[in-house]
Amino acid sequence: MNHDPNRSTTMNLMHENLARAQMSARLGEAHELRRGHQLARAKRFGRKAEAAAQQARLALARAL
Repeated sequence: MNHDPNRSTTMNLMHENLARAQMSARLGEAHELRRGHQLARAKRFGRKAEAAAQQARLALARAL
C-alpha cells in the first residue's frame, strides 16, 4: 500500500470545502426561512393595524 501525503492533504481539503459549502447552504436556507416568517408576521400585524384603523374610523363616524 502506497501512502501519498499529498493525496491525503488533498482529500482533507476537499472534505473541508464540502463541509463549508453545506454549512453555507444551510445558513442560506435558515435566512430564507427567517425572512419568510418575518414577512408573514409583518403582514399579520399590518392586517391587524388596518382593522384597528377601520374600527377607529367607524367609531369616529358614529360619534359625529
